[in-house]
Amino acid sequence: MKAMEKLFDRIIQRVNINLREQGYDVGPWVRDLIPIQQFKKFYAFYGITPNHPLDFQFRDSSLAGSYFLGKCKVTGSILYKSDIRGDELKKKDDFFRFKDLNIQLSRDEEFDIEDSYLIKTLVHCFTHDPETLETFFIKDTVSSHYANIHGSPVEGCFLGPFSTIDLTTAHDSIIGAFTYIQAGEIAHLNIDPGTIWIRSPGNFNFFYKYPLDRLSRYIHFQPGSLPQGLLIDFVEDRQEAFQRVFEVVNIEPAVDVPNNASVDRFAVIKPTTTISENVLVAQRAFLQNAFLGNGANAQENCYIVNSRLEGNNVTAHGAKIIEADLGKTVFVGFNSFLRGRPDARLTIGQDSIIMPHTIIDTKEPLTIPAGQVVWGLITDQKELADNSISQKAFAKVTDGMSKGAMVFEGSGATFIAGFRDRIRHILETNGAFFSTNQTKGHAQRNQKISFNTIQPYPDGELEGFYPTIIIKQ
Repeated sequence: MKAMEKLFDRIIQRVNINLREQGYDVGPWVRDLIPIQQFKKFYAFYGITPNHPLDFQFRDSSLAGSYFLGKCKVTGSILYKSDIRGDELKKKDDFFRFKDLNIQLSRDEEFDIEDSYLIKTLVHCFTHDPETLETFFIKDTVSSHYANIHGSPVEGCFLGPFSTIDLTTAHDSIIGAFTYIQAGEIAHLNIDPGTIWIRSPGNFNFFYKYPLDRLSRYIHFQPGSLPQGLLIDFVEDRQEAFQRVFEVVNIEPAVDVPNNASVDRFAVIKPTTTISENVLVAQRAFLQNAFLGNGANAQENCYIVNSRLEGNNVTAHGAKIIEADLGKTVFVGFNSFLRGRPDARLTIGQDSIIMPHTIIDTKEPLTIPAGQVVWGLITDQKELADNSISQKAFAKVTDGMSKGAMVFEGSGATFIAGFRDRIRHILETNGAFFSTNQTKGHAQRNQKISFNTIQPYPDGELEGFYPTIIIKQ
C-alpha cells in the first residue's frame, strides 16, 4: 500500500505546515488510529435521488466506508467511514440572505475536499459563510473519530474526537476533543478539550469548559493512543449491529414506517421501536426500544435506547439518549450524552434546550423542568441547579451573567431567540410539519434514495486507493 502511505504522509505534512505557528505535529495523534489494511475492506457508497444534482469526482483518494449525497469533489484525501451529507447544498440562482444583502449563487454549491484525512466524521453542508457560497471546502485538515463539520468550511485544522465545529469558518486551528465551537470565524487558535464556545459578535458570548479530570472519564485522547472513555466504549460496543445493514444489499425495514416518514437504509432499528408521522431517522442512527413521536428526528450517529420522545424533538448529530423520557420539542445538541438508568431515569420537560456537548449521567432519578437551558456535566440535582437556567430567566439577561463554570456576555433574549429559530428551521427542513399541502422535508424527500457502491483496488501499489471516478447525471 505504498500509494496510501505516501498520501498519508503528504496530508500530515500539509496540515503541519498550516499549524506551524503553534508548532503542532498531528502525526503522533493520527498515524496509528486506523490500521492501513482497513482501507481496502470497505466499499464506499453514494445516494441518487431526483432532488440532488449528481456530480461526484473522486481522484487519488481512499474512501473506505464513506457515504456521499449531493455534489462532491474529493482529491488527494483519505475518508474512512465518513458521511458527506449534501441534502442542503444550494443551487444556482438560489439567494442567500446575509444582513441587508441578498446574494445570488452563480453556480451550484459543491463540497471540495482536498489533502484531508477524515475519520468517522460527519460533514453537513448547511452554509453560513457569504464568502464561500458555491464551494464548501475542507482542505489540509485532519478530523478524528465522530467529529462534526457542520456548515463550517475548514482549512489547515485538526479536530479531536467528538469535537464539533458548527457554522464557523476555521483556518489553521486545533479543536480539542469534545469541544464545540460556533463562533462565525476563527483562525490560528488552539482550543482546549471540552470547551463549549458559542459567539455571535455584538450579540452574545457563551463559554463553558469541562474540568479535564472529570471529562477524561468520558473521552480521553493522547498522542500514540486510540481515543478512550465511555463515549468511545458506548459506540464501539454497538458497532456489530451495523454489520448486517452494510453487508446485505436489500434489507427490509425492521418496523412499520408511515408514508410521510423516513428511516434510512443504513440505520439500525432494534425492537421494539415506534416510528410516528413525519419522523426522520438518518444513516448510522441506532434505535432500540425507542418511541419517536410525530415530527421527531434522529440525525446521523445518534443513539436512542430505551427512551421516549414525545414529538418534534431534535436529536442533533452524534447525540445519545438512554433511559430517558423527553417532552415535546426538546432539543438535544450535537454529541450530547444523556444517560439515565433503569433505576435512575432521566426526564426532560417540554421545550427544553440541552446545549451541544452536554453530559447528563444520572446517579438518581432526575427531572429537568420544562423550558430550561442545560449545559455541562450533570450527575445529580445539585449539579443540575449549577448548570441550568429557565429560558425566561435567561431572556432577561441584558449584559451578562455567570453560573457555575459558565460565563455569558450580552443579550440572553437574543441567545434564546437564535436557538428557537434554529430549532424551528431544523424541524421544517426535516419535514416535521409536513402535510399534503406543504413542501416536503428530508423525511419525505429521502424515502426513495438509490444507493450505489464503489470499490478500491484490492492489491498492488494502489491497494486501498479508489480509481479516478467521475459520476454525472
